[in-house]
Amino acid sequence: MDDLQFGKRNKRGDWAPNARLEIAPVFTLPPKPAAFLKWLPHYFLPWNLLFALSAVLYWRFVIPDEAVLQTLEWGWVLRLLAVNAVAVFLFYGAFELRLYILRAQGNRFKYNGKFPAEHKSPAFLFGRQNLDNILRTFGTGLPIWTAIEVLFLYASAHGYGPWLALADHPFYLLAVALLVPILHEAHFFMIHRLIHWGPLYKWIHSVHHNSVNPSPWSSLSMHPVEQFLYFSVALYHFIIPSHPLIALYQLNYAGFGAVVGHIGFDKIEMGEEAGLDSHAYTHYLHHKYFEVNYGDGLVPLDQWLGTWHDGTAEGEARMQARYEKRRARANAAAAAK
Repeated sequence: MDDLQFGKRNKRGDWAPNARLEIAPVFTLPPKPAAFLKWLPHYFLPWNLLFALSAVLYWRFVIPDEAVLQTLEWGWVLRLLAVNAVAVFLFYGAFELRLYILRAQGNRFKYNGKFPAEHKSPAFLFGRQNLDNILRTFGTGLPIWTAIEVLFLYASAHGYGPWLALADHPFYLLAVALLVPILHEAHFFMIHRLIHWGPLYKWIHSVHHNSVNPSPWSSLSMHPVEQFLYFSVALYHFIIPSHPLIALYQLNYAGFGAVVGHIGFDKIEMGEEAGLDSHAYTHYLHHKYFEVNYGDGLVPLDQWLGTWHDGTAEGEARMQARYEKRRARANAAAAAK
């Protein structure tokens, strides 16, 4: 594919799409039903449907029977950890292998023209971004993911929490499942804004932002506190009436879905004339500029709070104006002392 038909590349080799980033037409007032219906298939395809299917497969083939879950034993807990680790290795690794090791499409559609493996940095363990990211993913990310999974599976097996039977409440539980991506987005935005607060950013979130040029293994490369906050989205299902299968979907959506925003490519080429949209540019701009796009635009919290960057020159100007206002306030406060 010719990526210059869809975007432009600067002198450094960085590529950016021509199209403006759009907020999902879900919470717009007045409602826009035609735009919503046109957008609706993108809500499911391909990523959300894939993550929902992963939860169903887990439930069918991986999660033990309720009788087993009622007793905390290392056997089934370690089995879950192993399955999560293998699944992440295969899913994340597939993107890494094709796009970053084999470089099957070169730097076509790649936001940052450089590849992380080409440069060492003291910000990373052993000076290597990928090695650092992999160690953090498997060293703390996967155990925290699995611990939260074990918690709600054990609790549901004992009836701790407002769990409902699928057969008794099919339509309500379907509605809850359909809201999983929205719940994820709202939770992610809130904890993301929180850990951008000065001290928390320095102590916690800066670990993730070391990957200015993110790649698939950057997805879960976080401080353990951030990893817990990120995966704690599944704990909402202890509050809202739900089912452990939906909590599992919520957790898999967070775990496998993290890679989508960190692929680093706008399209994954599927042939000479076809490509799969990654929708990664929104989050890439956050890694590039740090204080924009705390969410992905499904819930328009960035737009409401003035931190939305739509990838255009106008979005750049709004961001710079916000920086100037903050700098002016800081200078005024310093002068008043």
